[in-house]
Amino acid sequence: ICNMKKLLFFITTLFLCVTNLFAQVSIYKTYVNIRMVPDHADWIYQPGENPQISVSVEKSQTPLSNVTLSYELGPEMLAPEKTGTLLLKDGVGTLKMGTMKEPGFRTCKVTVLIDGVTYSNWITVAFAPDKVKPTVPYPDDFVAFWNEQKEKSDKLPLDANMVLLQEKCTSKVNVYQVSYNYGTNGARFYGILCIPKAEGKYPAIYYVPGAGVRSYNGAITEAEKGFITLQVGIHGIPVNLTGPIYNSLRAGALQDYNVYNLDNKNTYYYNKVYMGCKRGVDLIYSLPEFDGEHLATYGGSQGGALSIIVASLDPRVKCVVSFYPALSDMTGYLYGRAGGWPHMLKNGKSSVHNTPEKLNTISYYDVVNFARNLKTPIFFSCGYNDRVCPPSSTFSVYNSITSPKELMVVPETAHWTFPDQQKRGFDFVLKQFNMK
Repeated sequence: ICNMKKLLFFITTLFLCVTNLFAQVSIYKTYVNIRMVPDHADWIYQPGENPQISVSVEKSQTPLSNVTLSYELGPEMLAPEKTGTLLLKDGVGTLKMGTMKEPGFRTCKVTVLIDGVTYSNWITVAFAPDKVKPTVPYPDDFVAFWNEQKEKSDKLPLDANMVLLQEKCTSKVNVYQVSYNYGTNGARFYGILCIPKAEGKYPAIYYVPGAGVRSYNGAITEAEKGFITLQVGIHGIPVNLTGPIYNSLRAGALQDYNVYNLDNKNTYYYNKVYMGCKRGVDLIYSLPEFDGEHLATYGGSQGGALSIIVASLDPRVKCVVSFYPALSDMTGYLYGRAGGWPHMLKNGKSSVHNTPEKLNTISYYDVVNFARNLKTPIFFSCGYNDRVCPPSSTFSVYNSITSPKELMVVPETAHWTFPDQQKRGFDFVLKQFNMK
């Protein structure tokens, strides 16, 4: 019986490993691939030019002949201006994408049915991306408003609490769950703090989170390289709970948190998020192990937004790494182009959020307006195929930055990064800290 149990355990474990392996592979690659290649290597065109793309449908990396595909052409994220079909008689075909009169981005989406399975892909090309301008207005009292919010927050005691997570510690790093005060009613932020064990003073990297409701493990690997790292959640709940709790909150109390109280700039959900993230800088500066000077903010999507916002609000941040920031030029949809996540104005002028009160609030929280005031060096990276944080919104941010900036565009990326982008971002921090 004992041997039989061991055998069953082995078979079950093997099955789960194989299943997980296949699940991971299927996330990143499909058996049939639609290859789409523009006739400009950098995917950049000038207004008035007419991009052409080469299209092939490949199985086992071999183009398929006599395949008919469907296509849609139009401005990114908006209704297509043209649809049609194309026969790939010899395995490869050409599509003309149409042009744009103004700087912006244009998308071609392709769909094909192979062996009863529907496959799709898209490509977005840029028209003078360095000339894309934001649509969101800049309030006259923007700086005064946020100075007032900071003054209220700064008067509160930090009241930091650190609990050692022994099971997460390594031979080089101590790992803590940390919490600190950020609200007049006793509200607290939670995060995972990692501090090198060896005596000394260390630079710090502050990891601000992407959207969602989940747990966090801490940036232990980076801490082992000689950094203090802080990774926070934004919802005022511990970040080391079990999965079902976050699932329940995500589907219940925190569903659509990004539009809570959108009609009031003083009580909008992101008010406490921005202030809570800003107070994370206070926490890092309170640590005796911090070198008192070298602090970077780092994040992607919502985290890409927060990395810029925190640095704009607090000059103690010495450099920023931001990947495809969310919450950027959210009003784009009101001007006939894509707006940023969370796409609250996706339906344009008919959107339920298109009210004077909500538009006013958006103007105080849009990343573009924080970027305009940024004084900190920044590494910025994004792709043209992102449909979560579309390039119209992210380039509105980048083009508004006047501080020293470094841009890495990887055109084919969507809402994800290659390891090369992450390495460049980390190397940027090392360079700013004179560590490389």
